[in-house]
Amino acid sequence: MAIGLSTPEIDDLGAVVGALREWQDDAGPVQLHPGDLGWFWRFGAEKTAAATRTWSRDGEIVAVGLLDEPDLLRVAIAPAAQRDQELAQRLADDVGGVLIEGKVYVEAPMGSLVQELLFTAGWEVDQPWVPLKRDLSEPVPDPGVRVDVIGAEEAHERVTVQRESFDGSTFTNARWHAMADGLPYADARCLVVRNKLGESVAAATVWSAGAGKPGLIEPMGVHRMHRGRGYGTSMVLAAARTLQELGASSVYVCTPGFNVGAIATYEAAGLTRLPETRDLIRNA
Repeated sequence: MAIGLSTPEIDDLGAVVGALREWQDDAGPVQLHPGDLGWFWRFGAEKTAAATRTWSRDGEIVAVGLLDEPDLLRVAIAPAAQRDQELAQRLADDVGGVLIEGKVYVEAPMGSLVQELLFTAGWEVDQPWVPLKRDLSEPVPDPGVRVDVIGAEEAHERVTVQRESFDGSTFTNARWHAMADGLPYADARCLVVRNKLGESVAAATVWSAGAGKPGLIEPMGVHRMHRGRGYGTSMVLAAARTLQELGASSVYVCTPGFNVGAIATYEAAGLTRLPETRDLIRNA
């Protein structure tokens, strides 16, 4: 049966999340995680469905795309299909219709055949991203600070730290609640680090893909008024311990290669750099 491209309905998102969970594998390349879909869910289920694409064969999802931005398609591929010629060609043929005109980007698993086909078709490699990972089979050190799991009543604190950590952040209380209502959030936690005065100084959201699967930090930030005091490292350690409690096999994060401060923070918390990943870019 031919491979079909579709945009799921809201009720179909459970199958998409399930596929992304199943495909997470410490032995494979870093690729789109159910937590990435969960973080996007802050815009609501309807917009999440509209931004999602699935490629299916014989009724089985074999690839998932997320339009993280109108010019950025992030693609996950079933591990057994990453070198599948038919699927790779269909993905390469379809990305032009999924993305807007002009300069656009595609993120696909490193080593997948679709990357090679797009490169041959004239796409170029973009700036590097650095994945970092820590194995969770051994105990994670105590972060040495107070860490709270954030629920609905404290959501405003999580939102405030996010907005004070990232310039131009559009996170709001309403968007936190939309995210928390999403399917992936059943395996997620929002965390806040507090200083000795009880102030929220750093925050992160961690996403499990299930027991024995890699867990994701997305996002993590330190309040701009409290930087340079080690809170970022403490936040990452707290995130790792929480994912360990949720049964994750490892914790990972991806950050732009130019963000040397973030990379140093993750390394200080015991995460190790993996080989760089590169999006593909079409300039016209």
